[in-house]
Amino acid sequence: MTPEEFRAAAHELVDWIADRRAGIEELPVRPDVEPGDIVAALPGSPPTEPATPDEVRRDLEDVIAPGITEVQHPMHFGWFPANASLSSILGDFVSSGLGSLGISWESSPALTEVEEVVVDWMRQLTGLSDQWQGVIQDTASTACLVAMLAARERATDHAQVGAGIGGFDRPLCVYTTSEAHSSVRKAALLAGFGGDHVRQVEVDPWTRDMVAADLAVRMEADRDAGMAPAIVVASVGSTGTTAFDPVDEIVEIVRSFGAWVHVDAAMAGAAMLLPEQRHLFAGVDQADSISWNPHKWFGTILDCSLMYLRDPEHLIRVMSTDPSYLRSTLGGEATQYRDWGIPLGRRFRALKLWYQLRIDGVETIRARLRRDLANARWLAEVLDDLPDWEVVAPVRLQTVCVRHVGRDAQGSPLTGAALDEHTLRWVRAINRSGEAFLSPSILDAPDGRARWMVRVSIGVEATERHHLERLVGLMVAAVDDTVCGSSDGGAAGRPTQFDR
Repeated sequence: MTPEEFRAAAHELVDWIADRRAGIEELPVRPDVEPGDIVAALPGSPPTEPATPDEVRRDLEDVIAPGITEVQHPMHFGWFPANASLSSILGDFVSSGLGSLGISWESSPALTEVEEVVVDWMRQLTGLSDQWQGVIQDTASTACLVAMLAARERATDHAQVGAGIGGFDRPLCVYTTSEAHSSVRKAALLAGFGGDHVRQVEVDPWTRDMVAADLAVRMEADRDAGMAPAIVVASVGSTGTTAFDPVDEIVEIVRSFGAWVHVDAAMAGAAMLLPEQRHLFAGVDQADSISWNPHKWFGTILDCSLMYLRDPEHLIRVMSTDPSYLRSTLGGEATQYRDWGIPLGRRFRALKLWYQLRIDGVETIRARLRRDLANARWLAEVLDDLPDWEVVAPVRLQTVCVRHVGRDAQGSPLTGAALDEHTLRWVRAINRSGEAFLSPSILDAPDGRARWMVRVSIGVEATERHHLERLVGLMVAAVDDTVCGSSDGGAAGRPTQFDR
């Protein structure tokens, strides 16, 4: 493809993307496909002849795009906000167009130094002190693994250069809670800690925050048993219920053990842009590392995860690689981001943030975050006032965890497996309708038994109050259908007082 051919095809593609965004509300949120449908619609063997951009775009329109779950849709309330602001997409285009190679400062000085500047801008905007230095990782999962590796080497006095963790004289322990993201345990396993040494600390039965006193007891018991407490992963705005572990209490406890404290604020970190929300992050400045994802609620297109460290030199020692062909003639003057994480090469990710901050402006982003917080509070109040609906976790930010009690033929509240079946049936009806998308999730009950509930994660860039009014109507209609025994998706869209 020549530059002129690219110019023509790209202009048409940009128009197609813009039109799709402009009309996204007319699309179903969830695609009407089954596993294998898209594979069956594509050729089983690779192409032998070139196709025109128009032919490729037709496949995009007819096969690929209809198989997308529309996370940019204003009626998407599943998982977490995965915003891809159009301003950040411009930065992604430029990154791809430049094709810059980020393996060293010399391979792309601008890539390195724009990242340094933008990461520090974000540090300032979120109120972190100047003791922190940052890097852009791909995801918070990778950041967690990097923190695990750094903690492992601090606990073992850099055993990796000798016999490794297998030669260390004590087992290393990891501490987190049942609310932690699944990537925490995965990172602990990949870093060699072993599943037997991942401790689940107690949580408050209502807030699901870590109970710091139980952490202290567990760490002391492990130390007395001849083990080495190595790292505590504090969830700050957990995926399930937006739990906030008490980082200020945690760092006080951990200090005497010499362990690492990593703060996982993947979705919730965006709230640090709001001064009135920073009390939720008390103690973060005393942790060893923190990561959060602008590619979620903040609005930067995937993948863009910020990781900050108070002692980057320790991480560089753990991660450093210096093959002769990459040795710099600059000595220690330049930052070498290959030594701040796992990959050698990196994309020019900072351009996505740079474009978004420059074009949208931080006050516009803050206003959107405040809108989402207000909408979450409104939704919780509305559902609390409806018969048989309950909010089952505190509404700290933009996620509302709810359950409809449901009743049997005699009018008694459903319990146990019957309640679970009821919950999954009505949320499945909404999701299959294509009119909205919600995430069911398991929540520990006061009786010690896990039960299903439904998370309403508010934060898509296009979601306004009237979309939530519509959602309430869908939820009420769906539970009515479930109680009446209709099939999944039967009347999920029946109008109610909340429809416009």
